Formats: sequence, C-alpha cells, structure tokens
Amino acid sequence: MTDPIEPATEPVTDKTGTNDWGPFGRPLFQDPGARALSRVGVVDIGSNSVRLVVFDGAARSPAYFYNEKIMCALGAGLSESGTLNPSGRKRALAALIRFKHLADGMNLPELTLVATAAVRDATDGADFCADVLRETGLRIWVIDGREEARLSAQGVLLGWPGAYGLVCDIGGSSMELAEISGGRVGRRETSQLGPLKLVDVKGGKKGRRDHIATVMDQLQEAMGIQRDRLFLVGGSWRAIARIDMYRQTYPLHVLHEYRMTPASVAKTVAFIADNDPEELRNACGISSQRMGLVPLAAEVLSRLVRTFKPKDIAVSSYGIREGLLYEQMPQRLRDRDPLIEACRFAEAKDARLPGFGRTLYDFVMPLFKSAPVQRKRLIKAACLLHDVSWRAHPDYRAEVCFDNATRANLGGLKHSERIFLGLALLHRYSNKREGTPFANLYDVLDERTRRDAEILGKAMRFGAMFWMQQDADRGEFRWYPKKKQLELHLSPAVVPLYGEVAEARLASLASSMGADLTVKTRRRTPKA
Repeated sequence: MTDPIEPATEPVTDKTGTNDWGPFGRPLFQDPGARALSRVGVVDIGSNSVRLVVFDGAARSPAYFYNEKIMCALGAGLSESGTLNPSGRKRALAALIRFKHLADGMNLPELTLVATAAVRDATDGADFCADVLRETGLRIWVIDGREEARLSAQGVLLGWPGAYGLVCDIGGSSMELAEISGGRVGRRETSQLGPLKLVDVKGGKKGRRDHIATVMDQLQEAMGIQRDRLFLVGGSWRAIARIDMYRQTYPLHVLHEYRMTPASVAKTVAFIADNDPEELRNACGISSQRMGLVPLAAEVLSRLVRTFKPKDIAVSSYGIREGLLYEQMPQRLRDRDPLIEACRFAEAKDARLPGFGRTLYDFVMPLFKSAPVQRKRLIKAACLLHDVSWRAHPDYRAEVCFDNATRANLGGLKHSERIFLGLALLHRYSNKREGTPFANLYDVLDERTRRDAEILGKAMRFGAMFWMQQDADRGEFRWYPKKKQLELHLSPAVVPLYGEVAEARLASLASSMGADLTVKTRRRTPKA
C-alpha cells in the first residue's frame, strides 16, 4: 500500500501567471481565509480526560500553542450508577472554569467545547452542561457516537490528506470506527467497548473476552471488509504504542505515525499481560490512571486486529480536536500537503532570507532528477527549513536541526522520512554525523537513503553560500550519474562568491557523491 500524501501533479500558478512551486503549488497560509484559522481553541470533554488545545500557526498544519489535560474520569462507574462520577464532575467543572480564563487571557475569539460518551450517556449529563454554561458562559456540544467517529476520522485526514483505511478511536466509555477513502469519511459505527465500560462486564476475563468478540463481530458486519491501514486514535492506543516501542527498544519516541504490524500487536498484548503494570508504567512514562485502562484496551485491540486483519497499523496523535479544526477549513486548504505548508510557514517566520528555500530547491534539484515524488517532497521541505535554526549556537546548530526535524509536530511524515529530513538538515551545517547523540536513529534508514540525505544536506550547505537577489542567475549543476561526473556551471555574477569555503563545501559534496568534479564559468553575454 502506498502512502496517501500525494502533491498535486499539475503546476499551480499565482495571479500573475507565475509558476510558484511547480507540482507543490503556492502556500495558502498567507491567504486571509487561512489566517483566520491561525488560532483556534478546542476543548474535548471525554470519559477519561478533559483537554484544552489551542492551535496556532499555519492553518493546514497547526502548532500546539497550548495543550493541557486533566484526568477527570467522568465516566468511571457510569455503567452501574447511570450518572457522572461525582468527584470527576467537580474536577471537570473546575478545569473548564480555568480553561475559560486561559482563553480570555489568550484573546481567543471563542472556545469550542465537545463532550462525548460519558456526558451523552449519563442521566445528569444535561445538568452538567447547564452548570458549565452558568459558571463559564460556555456551551457544550454533546455529540453522538457516529459524529464522534466522523470528527476523529477528520482529525486523521488533517495529518494524512487522501488517506484510506479504518479509523478506530477509543475513549474511556466508547470505541468508534470510521471508514476513510479519498479524503472522505464513509461508514461509521460506535460501540461501548471503552475500558471504563468493560470494567463492569460480568464473568471475569472470559466473560469480557466473549463480550468483546460479540460486539466486534457486529461492528465487522456493519463496516464490511476493512483490510487496508488501521489508524489508531486515543490515549489508550498511544499508551500501548509506547509499550510496543519499549518492548522493541525502538529509538524514535514519537507516537504520531508510529507503525505496528498485527504480529507486533500480538506480541505487545502478551507482553502487557506478562509484566507488572507498575513497572511498565514507570518505564514508559504512562500515568497511573491511563495504565489502569491499558490491559483492558489491549484485549480490545487484540480482537480488533484479528477481526479486521489490517495490512498495517498507524498511530495517530490527531483525533476529535484536530477534526474540529479540519471542519472549519475550506476544501482548498484541506487538499494541501500539511508538511509543505508547515515548512513554508516556518521559513517565513524564522529564516534569515524568507523565500530563498525555493531558490535553493531549484539549485539542488538537478542532483535528484530521477527522485520519486515522495523524495522531492522531502527535498522541498528540507530547503524550506534549511535556515530556520540559524539562531542556535554554531556548535550545536546541526544537532538542533536534526532534533527539530525528527521530533517537531509535523504532519504527513513517516518516521523514516523524519530521520531523512533531520539527517539532511544536520549535514546542512556539518560534514560529519559521527559523534552526535542520534547515531541509534540513523539505522532506521538504509545505507543508500542515508547517503542521499547526506548529499542533499551538503548540496544545501554549498548552495547557501550564494545569497543574491532572488531572481539572480547563480548557475547550475549538471549531474551525469552513469559517468559519475558532476559539473558546476557558475554565472559570472556568482564567481566573486565562490571563495575558499565554498570550494571546500563543493569538494565535500562531490566526495559524498563519489563524483569527478568540474567547475566551469559561463561567458558573459555581451551587451547589445
């Protein structure tokens, strides 16, 4: 299965008719309609937690300006009592009062509050919403399970435009499924397979296993065959992914886009059952309240994978909150590549010479003429980010670049792509990567991909020497891979900039390519 992010294939022109970024199109975050979405506050009132997120930055790939979660366990005991957990209700109200004051301090235009299974199922859910409205002036939108499934799926689409597969969102009191294909949400179903509800199932582990199997079979009948990618949304799934990382000593501790296989899920479920929960909690950095739900969620995940038999499994940090942001986007913004939009925004905000990334991209691309679209996308991202960390201390700039690329909140990046991007940016500032604290991450890439990242980084390192007017003729690379010949044709205007440092950087690039190097200077065109 190919990855879903595919840039537009037709060149995009601006209002003057100028092709801005070829197949990547023009950035939309400068558009007034996109800027209107630049800071959005969302509160998710779940069965287990209440969370405020304030999104900020490029609207297509927002940064998390503020993120606070309170574990209230509103849904604890709901199956038996029929009401919200009294202590959880008090904590949730206090949290929402605090969130309202924070939003006012941030001058947010409004807060969107959404409540899910616990509030919608509780007999006193409406009373709780009335209390919140009276104390804060904030209205809570209580959504049903199918709407919860739709918003979670839209959150996945925020990070994976054009994604297809099955989205599974597990909360404290419910579990939702949604089908996505071609950037649209299809069939949706909800169930009461949340861990807080499973606590009250009679018959011990066997009774619980039979109950999960019965409900899962019903879900499969409703959803049909779903054997593409399985996207996992929700805190319990993320906790299981952390344990899977720990079990395999996986080097990159980034949950978004972490991949698992059905076989690795089976091994991790057994690993959870065989190990002390407190030891796992401490080793993986999981809260005690969340860890209490993990064994139950693991039973659900095991059955989910066996029932739907996905080809592969991806963890999504995006869910309902991001789905609400996606809801507000015009379609033209939804269709854009979140990685490129975020990198373009970062360049405009932090680079010394905004706009030079495009020039640098054009300059280095002759070295990668045969690269597939997905690689060209990463090359563009690297060129946009090549200078955004210039404020870091020179001794640590290369490491800062690598760390930012691999751990930043960037959508639409597989872990291997994060490391490729980080390694290219590391070589933008350093010829060597030995001796850095990231050596254990390099092995995620094969030798050829590591070499390509090094070549890209050194090409950017050399190209960055030629700061000139944006439309100036810098010359061009000519690369003959079969002959292993690299030629640099310099324009006369660039020759004064081709000093000792630039010459050394070019030699280092040629060495990494295993190329014979020739430097030529074009003749000046005589004036008419």
